[in-house]
Amino acid sequence: MSDAYSSLADVLDRLGELTGRPGRLPEALDVAGLSYRTGVPVGTVVELLSGGRAPEACLSQRVRQRLDFIRESRRRPDGKRYSLDELARIAGTSRQWLSEWRKSGMPSLEHADRLRRFFGLPAGFFTADEPEALHEALQPVLQSLEAEADPLLRLRESGLVRLAARAPQMNARQLATLADLAEMIISSERVKDSGRA
Repeated sequence: MSDAYSSLADVLDRLGELTGRPGRLPEALDVAGLSYRTGVPVGTVVELLSGGRAPEACLSQRVRQRLDFIRESRRRPDGKRYSLDELARIAGTSRQWLSEWRKSGMPSLEHADRLRRFFGLPAGFFTADEPEALHEALQPVLQSLEAEADPLLRLRESGLVRLAARAPQMNARQLATLADLAEMIISSERVKDSGRA
């Protein structure tokens, strides 16, 4: 688990740099949204964002907590809470099995995966420990902040800058293809800009 904490610490350090709030990330990030995506309680998310540690929990406790979290945080289209019968149907099992899962914390992989997919949860939602879950949930946040800080980062990472630098060594067909791609991008931007005007 120490590896999960060190990976998370690296991400938190980078986020601190990008937000200008090192050590104060709970103020800069959507704590409730991170909790909702990970199944990690808000208080634990705050503790982890502050560089602390999550309370120790065995796998079965974590699985039970995440199932209860789904039941409390996810709502039916009419705004009501899902019943155990509904969750059992979604999982493709019986209410008795779901009740047993809530007691033991040990679901079948198939049933847990059905619930995870139905609710659009990340892989490992039920089993990832808290620092792992938060680390994964922070990746899109980090990418977004890095893109804001350096808009050309994605172009450099994708190799587009390297490709443009190779233009003098390209043959006529390769240059035409590259020019067509650039024109397509510029044309789509013009259409967007004219729609805004």
